[in-house]
Amino acid sequence: MFLALRELSFARGRFALMGLVVALIALLVVLLSGLSVGLVNDGVSGLQRMPVTAFAFQQDVAKDSAFSRSVVELDAVDTWRGQDGVEAAEAFGNTLVNARSDRGVEIDLALFGVQVGSFLDPEVASGARLKNEGEVVISDTAAEEGVAVGDTITLEPAGTSLKVVGVMADQHTFGHVDVGYLPLKTWQEIAAGVRPGDEVPARVYEEITAVAIKAPGDVDLAAGDRAAGTTSMTREESFGASPGYTAETSTLLLIQVFLYVISALVVGAFFTVLTIQRKHELAVVRALGASTGYLLRDSIFQSLVLLVIAAAVGVALGVAAGAALASTPMPFALEAGSIATATLLLVVLGLVGAAVAVLRISRIDPVTALGANR
Repeated sequence: MFLALRELSFARGRFALMGLVVALIALLVVLLSGLSVGLVNDGVSGLQRMPVTAFAFQQDVAKDSAFSRSVVELDAVDTWRGQDGVEAAEAFGNTLVNARSDRGVEIDLALFGVQVGSFLDPEVASGARLKNEGEVVISDTAAEEGVAVGDTITLEPAGTSLKVVGVMADQHTFGHVDVGYLPLKTWQEIAAGVRPGDEVPARVYEEITAVAIKAPGDVDLAAGDRAAGTTSMTREESFGASPGYTAETSTLLLIQVFLYVISALVVGAFFTVLTIQRKHELAVVRALGASTGYLLRDSIFQSLVLLVIAAAVGVALGVAAGAALASTPMPFALEAGSIATATLLLVVLGLVGAAVAVLRISRIDPVTALGANR
């Protein structure tokens, strides 16, 4: 690898320019990775933290909007409880509301209606768990906006009041809206648009959004759907029913793919030009007895050194920028796994581009260095 290191030292300016380009690409990769993770957390962290194996929605409901369109009869819960492999099944309700606290804080909430004491009933980091109708437990991110335990929030325009009794740990959001858990009966009245003092029709208490299913192992969801007349999705599949989730993640994934392709093309173009410029020098080395394999290994090592150093600089800058962005309202979160994967892909694709370029070496004729073509 002597030749590769000497050339890196001799042509410092040329390689520094290329390294700067790779570092900027690595910086963009880290920022896009953090934005992707942040958007996922902001869109479905409330679902990710639920101890649920699958959701059973209304039969033939549109899967990209199941949470907002599904209406399931309460009887389906008992049917799912009787299915083989199902440990527990509970009613689940979901609706989005606007609210204002008694201290004037305006907040949007994704209300999750659950049976008090069920496996869906959330743990709290402060305050108390749900006990009575008209209570709500909010996410930590909602508390950061100024809503505290003991506050009363009023839903608009219905005027229904909910007392905040607890705050959950960590982020719980759904469709970029903070989650609030409340007793199922209270949720059913809110979802039906019942105002305080109105007479509540009996049918209101027979309708839910979905059946939340908990199973320790494999469960035949298709058989359960046939028995209950529902359409089920695993928890991970249900992420696509969160508002905007599929469009956002698909867009960012497409941008990342193009960025990887661009990085491979940029690195490949650089080493193609470099190889053409070094043609006569490499021919001399071949004439002195160096094998094609040696020159290929030397060039690949050279590109690896450049890519690793430049990518490390870019990642360091990206992490520093990400730490600053994490304290802003922007949905941004850095995860070591996603950063490592993105960086590895950048280096590997860069090496592929460089390898394609340096294949020209195998066609260099040693006689060229001796002036036979002049």
